[in-house]
Amino acid sequence: MLFDSPHTRPLARLGLSLWQVFHRRLRVLIAFHLMFTLLASTLLLPAVAWITRALYARLGSDVVTLDKLVALLFTPAGIAGALAAQGLAFCLLYWQQAGMLQVATGQQTPGHYRPALTALWLSTRRLPALAGLVFLQVGSHLLLLAPFMAGMAWLYDAWLGGLDTYYLQKVRPPELWYFIASALPLLALWMGLAGRLYLRWLLALPLVALEQETPLKALSRSVALTRGGHRSIAAAVLLVLAGIIALPVVATLAYDALFTPLLDWLPKRHAVLLPAMFVYLTGYVLLTLALTFAGIAFNALLSACLYRQRAAPHAHVDTPGAYRAGRMAWTLELTVFILAAAQAGWMVNSFDLDDDVAIIAHRGSSKRAPENTLPAFRLAAREGADAVELDVRLSADDVVMVYHDSDLTRLTGDTRTFGNLTREELGRFDIGSWFGHDFRGERIPTLDQVIDAMRGRAGIMIELKPAPGRGPALARGVMASLDRETRARYVCWANADDAISAYARCGYPDARREMRLASMSPALVARLNDLAPEMRTTLLAQLVIPGTLDRYGFDALGLRHNRISEDEMRLAATYGYDVHAWTVNRRERMATLIDMGVDAIITDYPDRLAALLDDRRQLSDAGLLLLKLHGRVKR
Repeated sequence: MLFDSPHTRPLARLGLSLWQVFHRRLRVLIAFHLMFTLLASTLLLPAVAWITRALYARLGSDVVTLDKLVALLFTPAGIAGALAAQGLAFCLLYWQQAGMLQVATGQQTPGHYRPALTALWLSTRRLPALAGLVFLQVGSHLLLLAPFMAGMAWLYDAWLGGLDTYYLQKVRPPELWYFIASALPLLALWMGLAGRLYLRWLLALPLVALEQETPLKALSRSVALTRGGHRSIAAAVLLVLAGIIALPVVATLAYDALFTPLLDWLPKRHAVLLPAMFVYLTGYVLLTLALTFAGIAFNALLSACLYRQRAAPHAHVDTPGAYRAGRMAWTLELTVFILAAAQAGWMVNSFDLDDDVAIIAHRGSSKRAPENTLPAFRLAAREGADAVELDVRLSADDVVMVYHDSDLTRLTGDTRTFGNLTREELGRFDIGSWFGHDFRGERIPTLDQVIDAMRGRAGIMIELKPAPGRGPALARGVMASLDRETRARYVCWANADDAISAYARCGYPDARREMRLASMSPALVARLNDLAPEMRTTLLAQLVIPGTLDRYGFDALGLRHNRISEDEMRLAATYGYDVHAWTVNRRERMATLIDMGVDAIITDYPDRLAALLDDRRQLSDAGLLLLKLHGRVKR
């Protein structure tokens, strides 16, 4: 019997039973996990994707910026979409956990696929009750969260209301810390109450799955069954949770420490490296799959063992016996190995040894000089930037100025709106002193001044940031500046002695073809394409709603670097546009994005990216292949 040692402490006894059940039911658990994953991937994931796209389509937006995303989450459609996605996710989780509970507590029968199929069928039959349990259990936690969210919203409005999101991110004023300090007690109180509620209802899922209880009765019985054991149950839950979190980290670090150095000792010949990498990656993929399965299984087995201990202590439990692996079990496990090997082979053959990445300096070299100023742009060109990125706005008298924010608060302390001031008024502001004494007296430049300063030094990505209703006027102003620059360049070329010196001093004659326009508005990008079809355009996005964006409407898609995935890279290759990553300042992340194949990286430190590319150019093909492999594994 699993619980026949009265001298064993409850927590140790629970751990022993957990391990015994895992050891005895391992193959059946694996078979169930594979069958469930196949079923969920075939049926549920497309349904979830379809529902999500349908909800997003009602929002009427293809691209979501950070401000729009925050606002979107508090709209009725945004809340409905979030609740629907959360409900479906928990239904999927409860369905999987119910099946594993059936495997863990069922009678041991010959074979492995039959018990797994039986568990899958029984858990599927309980789906309506499981959905009801999700509605009650998750809904109660959300209702518990509601007053705390209202309190957080009130605190946010009291401390941070009216402050620009970008200003909060960059400046981090005292008000931000006051908000965090006043919000932490609320957060701690909610976590304590939610944790207590979670522990009291921990056995509701096994009761619904195994005893066919109704959701309400299961919740009531769970409260009674867990009474008096909250500390030991909490300790068990926390230990399993810590193990689930720590095991992948420890195992990955150990695998990397033990096996990755072996690759460096191999001869730098592709005939040796490629097979070795194939074996290495196959092992890594198998390890990842095993750790994912172990985390899911131990979470379910904890509920099963707690159920046995508190709800059915006298129920019959199979004793360990002879255990033979059936052909179906071997077939399923061989399928896992083949899939892992196929994924490893695809990874090895997907490496591109070309590091053709453009360096775009974000508002110039904006960590070494004040952003969007002439010193920042000149320094970026000296540090190796291929282009500088800048933001343009219209002054009240329709002059195109280089400035990011909609008001002057962050850089000058003046709270007036940028577009309400004339060029002369804007020219009086000092936007360099905040950065350092050496830049005191630096003024807001015009677009004409920056273009003139960058002529022959670096290209320019011009991001248009119009005030509401001012997009067309800003676009016309930018085009007028580019046309003036084109005329100046033709004059420069006419006075040059030879083509080489002319190109170095004057740049490409047609300024429109050398520059790039960017915006976070798909509508404005479409207008720019109509106004200047010969110019390259970049659509910048915080988040792209799946299945809604016209991906033929731009030359490049600029994404926040943590939103760039293999799927996004495949879409770019399919539709024929470039991918620009912003804003990337860590060398390790730069290397990862280079390996993923992005076309440009927008960074505050152009010198770091230039140095990284120089270092990679010094490597042999074999050395670069090893470097890319290591980066892929780290992802």
